[in-house]
Amino acid sequence: MPANFPSNPTVNQTYVYAGVSWFWTGSRWQVGLGTVLTGATGATGAGATGATGIQGNIGPTGATGIQGNIGPIGATGAPGAAGSPGSAAAIYDVATSSTGWFDLPSGTTAQRGSPVSGSIRFNTNTGYGEIYNSNLAQWLVFGSSPIVTVEYLVVGGGGGGGYLHGGGGGAGGFRTGTVTSINVNVAYNITVGAGGVGATSAGVKGSNGTDSVFESIISTGGGGGNSRDAGGTGSTGGSGGGGKGIGGDGNYVGGSGNTPATTPSQGNSGGTGAGGNSTVAEGAGGGGGAGSSGSNGSNSQGGNGGTGATSSISGSSVTYAGGGGGGATTTGGAYVGGTGGTGGGGNGGAGPNNASSGTVNTGGGGGGSGYLAAGIGTSGAGGSGVVILKYLNGYTATFSAGIIHSTVVSAGYKITSVTVGSGTVTFTVG
Repeated sequence: MPANFPSNPTVNQTYVYAGVSWFWTGSRWQVGLGTVLTGATGATGAGATGATGIQGNIGPTGATGIQGNIGPIGATGAPGAAGSPGSAAAIYDVATSSTGWFDLPSGTTAQRGSPVSGSIRFNTNTGYGEIYNSNLAQWLVFGSSPIVTVEYLVVGGGGGGGYLHGGGGGAGGFRTGTVTSINVNVAYNITVGAGGVGATSAGVKGSNGTDSVFESIISTGGGGGNSRDAGGTGSTGGSGGGGKGIGGDGNYVGGSGNTPATTPSQGNSGGTGAGGNSTVAEGAGGGGGAGSSGSNGSNSQGGNGGTGATSSISGSSVTYAGGGGGGATTTGGAYVGGTGGTGGGGNGGAGPNNASSGTVNTGGGGGGSGYLAAGIGTSGAGGSGVVILKYLNGYTATFSAGIIHSTVVSAGYKITSVTVGSGTVTFTVG
């Protein structure tokens, strides 16, 4: 039966139910102290723990879902900064045991570009590997010898003047150009031609100058001037000698220049001598020069020598190979010898006055001698020739014994002037 506590109790009001005394605290009913006996607590029953149930099987893996579409490719990023160049040791100074090949740049001759010394490549035009040598300014095929390019001036010796109203001597042949096929360590012929001797008696022409030579280039010596009683014409040569002048015998032509023929021409013909009579001057023809023919003699004077030609191979403009002036003779009037041509030609003699010789190492012709009852002047000798060679400073020219030469260096080139001798020249690298 449930307890039936009083309604609206007052503080400490008591109430007994089932042998237990309760009192009101003002907020709840509480068992009174010391008035109620509590029964013994019953023992807790010990129930057995149930066994763990068996785990169920794991279910199968679900199917993979469909892959979504691939998104668009993002924009390309900016190029990274160039790396620092590797050291030479890292690139080149590495030993290798490879027995394969190394790939060289290759291209045509026109694609060589602007190399530096030591550059190597394969030339698809020639089919050979090549290396550049800046000292020699050329590409060299692997294992080959360099080829020397040599600019040259070769002037032959001038002809001697004629005797006794003699013609002027012709200038030595003048040849200039470039040889592009000179091999190193090969000896090439070289000769400086001597000037011809002036005639010393009637009936004998002035001597021709001798040839000057470099490799296959031959500049012929100038023709000698004609002399009284020698007959014929002035002698042929690089430039021809002038014709003699003699009274009453008609005109005597000068010798032909450019003999043997070369292209371009190495010289010109001598002038014709005047045939006067016993009362007027008899002027001989001037010798031919590299630049023009000798002038004809007249009844008042000898012909002028032909002008020479200029070359700047030595570093400045110099004129070479002028013809010798013709001699003049008179028995009663004025007498004037011909003037030597520019480029070392000697002046002609007048009356008993001596003619002058051609200038050494120009190939100028000698002047012809004049005549007067008071005496006969001497004729002039031809000037010696010269050989001048210009080549890159990376080469050295060596000459055989007896050859006199001098060398200057200018703007990366050596310029060697050979003034005397005959022998050989050999070019080497260095």
